Amino acid sequence: MDLEAVRTFLAVVDSGRFRQAADELSITQQAVSKRVAALEKDLGVRLLTRTAGGARVTIDGQAFLPHARALLRAEARAVASVRPGRRALRVDVLGRRLAPAALLRDFHRTHPEIELDVVTLFDAEAAVAALRAGTVDASFRAVTMPGSRLPEGIEAVPVLDEPLQLLTGPAHALAGAREVTPARLVGHRIWVPGIVSGTEWAAYYADLAAEFGLAIEVTGPDFGTEPLLDTVADSPELATFVGARTRLVWPETHDLRRVAVHGPTPVYPHSLLWAVDNPHPALVSLREHLTTTPRARPPAAGIWTPSWARPRDRHP
Repeated sequence: MDLEAVRTFLAVVDSGRFRQAADELSITQQAVSKRVAALEKDLGVRLLTRTAGGARVTIDGQAFLPHARALLRAEARAVASVRPGRRALRVDVLGRRLAPAALLRDFHRTHPEIELDVVTLFDAEAAVAALRAGTVDASFRAVTMPGSRLPEGIEAVPVLDEPLQLLTGPAHALAGAREVTPARLVGHRIWVPGIVSGTEWAAYYADLAAEFGLAIEVTGPDFGTEPLLDTVADSPELATFVGARTRLVWPETHDLRRVAVHGPTPVYPHSLLWAVDNPHPALVSLREHLTTTPRARPPAAGIWTPSWARPRDRHP
């Protein structure tokens, strides 16, 4: 069985779209389709179907899914067994435009001798499973376990409290503001279509909305970042939230505005997770870099983060 085809199938499943899988694998969308088609021909079943919202896993695909993941875990263990200490450090960053990816880029600039393999897993559950299986060495996540501990064998350290910003189009009522308070956002429509029930970011936004009485809308399909920016740019009513370190590029005609939110500043609590029995020597360097590098942040007394966030050791 072609493991690259299996890897491609999983990339489509995890991202939900053939195009996004192609971007993550650095191949063309046509190549993704060919690999999946070849795997389906080899197995004699249909694994995925295309829909208006992306890719949907068939019943046969669901049956094959855990075995596909097991195949890649076995491959990773086989490779690691003959390259101890020499393989790339495999790190999950959730999204390549988000703050964790920026933190990892900073680490790479400081430690160019350490080879990195950057991946994007869907949610914390998938990340923890990958850490325990050894298919990734570390993962950036928000730890959402009120009153409970992380799974046995998994450790975490807080690495960044990232301030949220309001993103608006030029016709929005708050477009001209230099900063706003959470209280001032009450009554405004804030659209975050990427919220998925059961994820750590869904838990974050639910608590944020409840704490400040905000109307955070999740209606409609999530077509990705560019369509979201297009909609916000043209709307006098809709705005969205973005992290202060999220990298966004839009056409000059959009004239989008990033508005700081203070009084208090809502921050998203990023942590680094890893398996305690992972022997990769670069893990120590990554943790030390993330926990000792100075970063600008709001004063501790002026921030808000959910009650479920783990106790935070603030680093300067």
